[in-house]
Amino acid sequence: MAKVYLVGAGPGDPDLLTLKAYRLLREAPVVLYDRLVDGRILSLITGKKVDVGKREGESGKQETIHRLLLHYARAFPYVVRLKGGDPFVLGRGGEEALFLATHGIEVEVVPGVSSILATGLPLTHRGLSSGFAVVSGVLEDGGYPDLRAFAQVPTLVVLMGVKRRAWIAKELIRLGRRPDEPTLFVMEATTPRESRVPATLEDVAEGKVEVAAPAVWVIGKVVEVFGILQKTPQAWALAEV
Repeated sequence: MAKVYLVGAGPGDPDLLTLKAYRLLREAPVVLYDRLVDGRILSLITGKKVDVGKREGESGKQETIHRLLLHYARAFPYVVRLKGGDPFVLGRGGEEALFLATHGIEVEVVPGVSSILATGLPLTHRGLSSGFAVVSGVLEDGGYPDLRAFAQVPTLVVLMGVKRRAWIAKELIRLGRRPDEPTLFVMEATTPRESRVPATLEDVAEGKVEVAAPAVWVIGKVVEVFGILQKTPQAWALAEV
């Protein structure tokens, strides 16, 4: 029976791949991969590589990806669909799983480390943050997200929000978040190109912060306490040894 593995590539560092993800990349006859998967991870693939990465303005390409997945799943014993971060965290993995299931294709999910976990910041911390939420900065149809449900979450993580950062910051302030609330952008986390830009929510709203995608944007008190250390997850691990 045909089978597709939805595999999370993690945030970039190949050392953060799961053992199962590594094995599948080494053994799979074909791998369909996203645009933001790190090149060091792509170099592990021994089978056929198929670039299905979407670029800005290509939201309609998802249907093409579905058709390609179905084509390769019917042509090979199994297929790997490699997605950045975790397949089910704003990665369209759910849509692909449902599409394949309706066409009789078995699906197995291999979780990956989401980029939201690669910032070096604790998303929850006693006395600072009792919970967190993750929101997309852009909707599928190009629309703007409704942030009312997220405005008062102790720690808010925004993905795909770089281009709309000023609007998002203004909207969060309008909805009651403090203008001087600390935030941190982490660009290309866990890669050699990683960079970190701290700012207040007001600075972002006023267009004073220069960042580039891909970036994870964390908003909340945990940034004030931990963001000043400017440590990567690897550095935290070394510091605890």
